Amino acid sequence: MKLPMPEQNDAPILIVDLEATCWESSRLPNGERQSIGNMEIIEFGCALATRTGELLDSRSFLVRPVRNPDLSAFCRSLTGISQAMVNAAPPYPEVVRALDEWLGQPAESLIWCSWGNYDRHHIQAESEAHGIAPRFLSCPHLNLKRIWRRSTGQKKKTGLASALAFHNLAFEGRPHRGVDDARNIVRLLPFMDWELEAELLRGSLRMSEKEHDNRAEVSRAARLTAQAETVFGNVEAARRWLSKPKKRLSGLSPNEAMKDERGAELVDQLLKQIDSGHF
Repeated sequence: MKLPMPEQNDAPILIVDLEATCWESSRLPNGERQSIGNMEIIEFGCALATRTGELLDSRSFLVRPVRNPDLSAFCRSLTGISQAMVNAAPPYPEVVRALDEWLGQPAESLIWCSWGNYDRHHIQAESEAHGIAPRFLSCPHLNLKRIWRRSTGQKKKTGLASALAFHNLAFEGRPHRGVDDARNIVRLLPFMDWELEAELLRGSLRMSEKEHDNRAEVSRAARLTAQAETVFGNVEAARRWLSKPKKRLSGLSPNEAMKDERGAELVDQLLKQIDSGHF
């Protein structure tokens, strides 16, 4: 059943769905388990819509990965994104600027949404690693999976495909293409109880505060790992260096030391000294 719309909630909302580098074994070629600290965004799927489910605009922003530039066969098959497509795409900082240009200056009332919190966490981690973030990241975030669950009472089978099926809707387009996922999320908006929005936005802000320290740790790890790979010239050499205890770090490995801000500063200094040939 489609729910009535509160009169005050008629401003457009932004829906974002990401695709990222991935492997069938959930491990990178070097054996490291994949996580938002080492997976790279390869697509921002974006849709502007009203809360009543009217699609206003949508766009796919493809991103060229740099740390693991060759997409796995699993990733290509899952997303439909080819190696040629990402090879021709700009790197993350350029994509952020293009996305900002498309969206323009966000209105004060703009909120951005995703199906779950993964997309928010990954954008935060990658933006901090690259030192540039899309403007919408400063806007309030709403987890649409959560508001849909609250609206429908569903506790299980809350993936996007299952949510569409719950309302007898067939997926339109290709699953796991970010822009098609975003457009299909728009089709679920009329079934959500938007009177829950203010409550869930407040909860999201409180959650963000609690997650700040953990997010900063993930960001430091991603940034320093990328820095080590640049200094040592390959992933395996960087991984060995990061895992071995160092006297300069009071016997801790760089991976252990970077868990707090001061330790991360020391790891950064060590890498810069190694890179300059002074250590």
